[in-house]
Order: sequence, then structure tokens, then C-alpha cells
Amino acid sequence: MLKRAFSSLILAEHNNTKLAGSVYSAVNAADYFNEETTVLVAGENCSSAAQEASKIKGVTKVLHYDNPVLKDHMADVMTQTLQAAQSQYRYKRIIGATSQFSRDIIPRLGGVLNVQPITDITRIMNEKCFKRPGYAGNAIYTVTTHQNFNLLTIRATSFDRNPSIKNPCTIERIDLNVQFRPVMTWVSQNLEVNERPELGTAKIIVTGGRGLKSKENWHVVEELAAKLGAGVGASRAAVDAGFCSNDLQIGQTGKIVAPSLYIACGVSGAIQHIAGMKDSKVIVAINTDPEAPIFSVADYGLVGDLFKAVPEMIQKL
Repeated sequence: MLKRAFSSLILAEHNNTKLAGSVYSAVNAADYFNEETTVLVAGENCSSAAQEASKIKGVTKVLHYDNPVLKDHMADVMTQTLQAAQSQYRYKRIIGATSQFSRDIIPRLGGVLNVQPITDITRIMNEKCFKRPGYAGNAIYTVTTHQNFNLLTIRATSFDRNPSIKNPCTIERIDLNVQFRPVMTWVSQNLEVNERPELGTAKIIVTGGRGLKSKENWHVVEELAAKLGAGVGASRAAVDAGFCSNDLQIGQTGKIVAPSLYIACGVSGAIQHIAGMKDSKVIVAINTDPEAPIFSVADYGLVGDLFKAVPEMIQKL
């Protein structure tokens, strides 16, 4: 059995065809340890995702595990897969990006392996010391671990995306001989077609909040985003009100973003929302309330009616 006690294993999030952009950031984070980096691509008929992983700069090997049980990447069977991989290869650490995918899997794996995960890392000081936000981003914790093996999740927006290279690394097809014990059942999946850029990688994001007043007015945000070629986001208040789907939610309990330009339309700026977008390079806020908290982090603010301001912006673009 090959021992890799001084290397990192990246848990790759993918749709069996293409990797999530956060995988590239996770590889960049692993570079900080200056050790070998292996990427685990597990799923059904996921060879194209494995090929993509093999071309990321910094990856020394890809483990490709194909099994029909993993088609939908359910957390229970993915946890069992990672447990088997760690038992066979003995990595020093397993790294995932902070996302719903990893949030479902890494804590389960920690329970199975009796290891305390360190989550949402924004900076790696050394192999035992990390920085992570707390109190909705109002405090930064310094976390030191004395564990010999670590489970880590990194905030993708805090790490650059490693580029692709022409010469791929080795892809090893593996058989983990897992005796799966599924405890979850896949029911169904309803996907909304979204041609907008992915929020995690979008350079421009237009976000709508409670100030849109109704689902029927959501087109105002969509039209501005279309004009700018931007991703579309939402505050939790907008999601809870049913204006849009919850996969657009930005904030502490949603997606963490850091685009070059963030335009907040009718977003009051609750602390949980600000925690998810405050690292944006330029923040523009439009709100009728001059005391709205969003203005405290905005580089440019417009106190006014978004239903007048946004159409004027669209007309001038």
C-alpha cells in the first residue's frame, strides 16, 4: 500500500462532467503546504471531470473513482468513499471548498474519523495554523491545531484559481471496494435554467433585495444584469419572500462572493448579507433609506428609488 503521509487530497465538486470553479481555488490553497496534491474525482461516468482536474497546475495526481452509487453525490455515500480513500492512501489532510457540497460531507467525515474539521479558511499561516472569519465576518479567528490529520474547507474567494496547463498529470482509476451503506434516498432534482455567470466566479454581480417589493419586479435586476453580462444574486429577505430561488442567496448562509463590481439594488445590508459580499472590489448600493447598513460598506451609494434609477442606468449603458 502506497503511503502519502505528506500530501493533500482535494475533494472535487463536479456534476460528473465539469468541475466546480472552487476546485481550482482549493488546489491553490493546497500549494501553500508545498507538498504533493492529489484530486479525488468520484462519481458516475465522470472521466471528463477527471481529465479537467489532471490539467490544473499544481495537481500531481488524480484519483478517478467511478461508481453508479455516486451518481448524485449524496453525502452519506461520498463520506464512505472518502473514508475508504483515507484508509487506503493515508493523506495528511483532506481539503474541500466551502460550499453546500462540502458542508454536507466534511462534518460527517469528521465524525467518522474522530477529527475536528477547520472550516471556511481564508488564510493559511502554516500547516497547523489558519485564519477564518467569525461573527459574520466581524472577527477573524486564528485557529491552531495539533491534530496529525486535518479536514479543511477553504473560502474559494480568498484563494486564486490555479490555471490549467497543457500537460496533464497522471490519472489513476481506483477501486476502493467500499461496501456502501446508504441511509439517504435520492428523490428528485428541479433545476432552473440560468444563463448568467456562476456567482462564485462572476466579475460583476447585480443583487436584488426586499426593496424589489414583489416577484413580478424581479425582472428589473435581471435586465440590469443582462446589460452588464453579470451574475444575479439575492438577499435572504428576497429569497424568503419568494422573489427568486434560494440558489441565488448571497450571505453567511448562502454564497460568499468577491466580484470586481457588486451592485446592490434594494438591499438593506443585514450583517449576514454583508459577510458574504464585503470583499467585493467595488460596491454600489441603491436604496431609499439613507441609514441602510449597506451604505457603510459601499464605495458608491445612491439614495433613491431603484425603479427609477435602474432603468436609467440600463438606458445609459
